[in-house]
Amino acid sequence: MELVDRVGLILTLTSLSIFTYYTLWVIILPLVDSNHFVPKYFLPQEYAILISVYAAMALICFLSICIGYVMLESKKKKE
Repeated sequence: MELVDRVGLILTLTSLSIFTYYTLWVIILPLVDSNHFVPKYFLPQEYAILISVYAAMALICFLSICIGYVMLESKKKKE
């Protein structure tokens, strides 16, 4: 297995595990009784919204920086 395949596999498994954890946290956990043993493995529900908002903001910032960089580079090539 090549290095690129390993990195892709690791990224896929990581994103799948994060997606599964978040889905269970947001969709299934509110249906579970609060004195059950399962909620102790999850963060409080307030963090579900905060993590999503911060991730979206980080993604928007990263995309804006990439687009700005590409625009500046294309402007330099024209000159």
